[in-house]
Amino acid sequence: MPPAAGPSRHAIRLGINGTPYELQVESWTPLLELLREHLDLTGTKKGCDHGQCGACTVLVDGVRVLSCLTLAVMHDGTEVTTVEGLARGDQLHPLQQAFMQHDAFQCGYCTPGQLCSALGLANEGHAKSLDDVRELMSGNLCRCGAYAQIAQAVAQVVLGSGPHTSEVAQRRWIAGTTVNTRAREEQA
Repeated sequence: MPPAAGPSRHAIRLGINGTPYELQVESWTPLLELLREHLDLTGTKKGCDHGQCGACTVLVDGVRVLSCLTLAVMHDGTEVTTVEGLARGDQLHPLQQAFMQHDAFQCGYCTPGQLCSALGLANEGHAKSLDDVRELMSGNLCRCGAYAQIAQAVAQVVLGSGPHTSEVAQRRWIAGTTVNTRAREEQA
């Protein structure tokens, strides 16, 4: 009996952070694995491996993609941007500068995905307020809870210099919070 054939590999071409690559990958290889394990681009993080945390967010042709949920072969001929591709030499991307200015990271694990998601958000052009930024970034979790700083940093770049305020946070009645209790006490 002849030996079993090895796994099939597929030739793909990707531009990654401006560098062209010709690669051979198995059909089941997630884009995240290709970036981290095969190309040693470890800035993109593996968080939940289920597309729920956003730590693996990269840009494919400028659009936000969860790299843990997409196969590398699906992106043949595209341009992938990871956090390593944001800065130009020693010049940080404006989002990176804003994250530093607003202290929008603590442990830093979610930061690469947050930055790529924020750039995708900017490319989409839908954010018109701080509340929009918060909603459009809601697919990216931060276990340290730096959401307010992240939203301010993204708003600074996407909406212009602030300060930016949240209409939702300024409302007196917020369901299920102690704000309601205090408002009722003031009325009595």
